[in-house]
Amino acid sequence: MKEVLTVEMQIAARVRKYPGEALTNLHEFIDVGLLNACFDSLNKKGASGVDAEKWIDYHQQRNERIPQLLSAFKSGTYRAPNIRRVFIPKGDGKLRPLGLPTVEDKLLQTSVSRILTPIYEEIFYQHSYGFRPGKSQHQALEALSREVSLNRKRYIIDADMQNYFGSINHQYLREFLDLKIKDGVIRKMIDKWLKAGILENRQVIYPTEGTPQGGSISPLISNVFLHYVLDAWFKEQIQPLLKGSSFIIRFADDFLLGFTNREDALRVMEVLPKRLGKFGLTLHPEKTRLIDLDEEKGKDNHPKKTFDFLGFTHYMSKSRKGNLILKRKTSSKKLNLALMRLSDWIKFYRHKLPITELITELNQKLRGHYAYYGITFNSRRLNAYFMQTKRLLHKWLNHRGGKRVWTWDKIMKLTTEWIPLVQPRIYHSYLLAKP
Repeated sequence: MKEVLTVEMQIAARVRKYPGEALTNLHEFIDVGLLNACFDSLNKKGASGVDAEKWIDYHQQRNERIPQLLSAFKSGTYRAPNIRRVFIPKGDGKLRPLGLPTVEDKLLQTSVSRILTPIYEEIFYQHSYGFRPGKSQHQALEALSREVSLNRKRYIIDADMQNYFGSINHQYLREFLDLKIKDGVIRKMIDKWLKAGILENRQVIYPTEGTPQGGSISPLISNVFLHYVLDAWFKEQIQPLLKGSSFIIRFADDFLLGFTNREDALRVMEVLPKRLGKFGLTLHPEKTRLIDLDEEKGKDNHPKKTFDFLGFTHYMSKSRKGNLILKRKTSSKKLNLALMRLSDWIKFYRHKLPITELITELNQKLRGHYAYYGITFNSRRLNAYFMQTKRLLHKWLNHRGGKRVWTWDKIMKLTTEWIPLVQPRIYHSYLLAKP
């Protein structure tokens, strides 16, 4: 890994030395050492691609396969294999397509991504948080709290793009890449990935636009596209024209725009679909909306406006000192989906694992949930998840055949005394959210 970091530092230094130029000869940085380091970073339990090869299978042949891969890549004879497409639930009853490259293709994508990342890290804006080194969803949430609670940007454009990853225009993408990358070997390789066939229901489709979610090069490509289409446009062309203050916060294709001035928000709301449409992107007409977070409750006493972002429902409420601040809770959609998956898991493993192992693995799932959703103001929804976990245990342990021996009292003893379930915990406490 030390060698990889050295390579990234060398590339970053080259970018700073030639800030306005596109770089060449980048493929020279990809060698056997880098490929080995990238291979070790892959998910060892990741799903296989069209060739059904697992990480361990490739690992056993890596000493022969990696040099062969390097030679094929640099000579241009490497052919991007088809991508296996599967569908995973989104949480709203719909399915999200996920592309699964082969292990070898994933390895090459990861190495190219490692080479390109330091180049784009020099130009990406701070407000872009998705799939970048040192950036996270929780940093995006903290920035949102600061902008709304402290900087009073209460007019929010909650934008929703339709099928973003499947809509990336290849010609525009090539033009954007031209601005920074002129290495022929790498550019030809990216073209091969963009044109790679997608295997779905035993049929191969050859896409003319989009990049399949799942490939390790896709997050970088999607960030490059939206950097030029959205980020740079908003920061360099729109913000200088606005009367008041504003912000943009983006995580991959999920983004929010905020304003102190209502007229500014209305003007941007009008031009945003036109800007995205110019590059082949579409905003969902029903899910994209302008929200006034300071709007008072209506006559029917409905709560103030809310919006969902990164798995949380955000709303205005008073702090202990009486100040209006942005609060958040696990969105109902995400909570229900998490509980549905937990129910399916307990149902499946209740026969296969002893109680001790079942609770141990269940605790791992609880820790994972708390690690993400354990955030200031979300204690009630965390406790709801915890209690529902106990109820699901009660339900499915009594469906193991035979008599219903697991009374509620026995479940409470099991989860609090015998093999305790991990209690909810706040992992992310924002001091700025407690004014």
